[in-house]
Amino acid sequence: METEGKPNDMKARFSKFLWHGGSAYDAWFSCASNQVAQVLLTLPYSFSQLGMLSGICFQLFYGLLGSWTAYLISVLYVEYRTRKEREKVEFRNHVIQWFEVLDGLLGKYWRNVGLAFNCTFLLFGSVIQLIACASNIYYINDNLDKRTWTYIFGACCATTVFIPSFHNYRMWSFLGLVMTTYTAWYLTIASLLHGQVEGVKHSGPAKIVLYFTGATNILYTFGGHAVTVEIMHAMWKPQKFKAIYLLATLYVLTLTLPSAAAVYWAFGDMLLNHSNAFALLPRSPSRDMAVILMLIHQFITFGFACTPLYFVWEKAIGMHECKSLCKRAAARLPVVIPIWFLAIIFPFFGPINSTVGSLLVSFTVYIIPALAHMFTFKSSAARENAVEQPPKFMGRWVGTYMMNSFVVVWVLIVGFGFGGWASVTNFVHQINTFGLFTKCYQCPPTMPPPLPHLNATAAPPPLRHPLNHTHSP
Repeated sequence: METEGKPNDMKARFSKFLWHGGSAYDAWFSCASNQVAQVLLTLPYSFSQLGMLSGICFQLFYGLLGSWTAYLISVLYVEYRTRKEREKVEFRNHVIQWFEVLDGLLGKYWRNVGLAFNCTFLLFGSVIQLIACASNIYYINDNLDKRTWTYIFGACCATTVFIPSFHNYRMWSFLGLVMTTYTAWYLTIASLLHGQVEGVKHSGPAKIVLYFTGATNILYTFGGHAVTVEIMHAMWKPQKFKAIYLLATLYVLTLTLPSAAAVYWAFGDMLLNHSNAFALLPRSPSRDMAVILMLIHQFITFGFACTPLYFVWEKAIGMHECKSLCKRAAARLPVVIPIWFLAIIFPFFGPINSTVGSLLVSFTVYIIPALAHMFTFKSSAARENAVEQPPKFMGRWVGTYMMNSFVVVWVLIVGFGFGGWASVTNFVHQINTFGLFTKCYQCPPTMPPPLPHLNATAAPPPLRHPLNHTHSP
């Protein structure tokens, strides 16, 4: 594995401090910052679908499940990299990705499946960030519709092509976590100070479709480790990653549980028609600050989701080991265009999270890692020669196999099966209700201008208004 560099001059030290991170702390900030993101604003919506008790239980359950599969991914990464380095393979100018780990350990068929699911998930993960940007800025400035804001933020997020790798997210991931921490506690405190709205109702869970839609949104929340391999590769000592994702998840739960519970307590069933929590809180300087911070954070998360796609594209066109930053940035631009286009087609903030969670996250970060771990170490020789042995408290290999089997069965039936049915049903309902390319999803209806008051002496309206029949003949 790589060893941490020792920069000598002040310029190199300053650059390393702000730009070139590879410590365990950097990985923790990256995992925690990437995990919560805009989904913080949709979790109250999920609570309205699930009810308070189910919402809390699913967060705790999927938080632990996600931490387990992130641990499996880290074990497989270390196994793959150690085997390759024993063969004298160098990775100094090459970023290892999940599909390459699958290829090296299990073959090309696993590689192709992993690549397809991972790239599709990251593509729609980037789409969700653009949709969230447009949804949030609308609550500060509604002079432009959400579709127009999507055009604008698509251009802004395209600048992430200039960030070379996850080494260079040190400052951004730290700031991103500060921003989501502020937003989470703003939602909590503002909701408690606002109090319950008059006649508030907490009827969830009321429909089975909504119940599983909310559950898969939470599955999506704690399935942010599609970029785990890239984050690990950016570390100086990837072996230290084992517990990092679990610690990041525990911190994220201190943000998501209080904020979602408080907003649902205050507004109840009103959230069923407002998937963005900002929509129900009164405008104030604190809320505007939270919106602005979330916008900046969504730009960062867009980069997190899109950077692995940039790497895949660079490798496909032979530009991955190019040392010119400008050439690599220009080569990356075609990746942003389909993301931009899809965000305009499907601007359904909230429901799209559940759909992506059930159809893509369920396989990408739960089922495939669990199966890959089982097949990689299915032989006794592989288990004996494994770089990292399973922990004792999990029952070593037998306990690990049982846990992996549970993950596969649960997520396949509940996450993909019931969750997929519910999420797709809800998604189709959004399309039928609002239509594709809708200009302003869930925006308040615009009131027509009032008609002028007509009295008995008023002159007849001009002929250019043929539909007005209220005047005297």
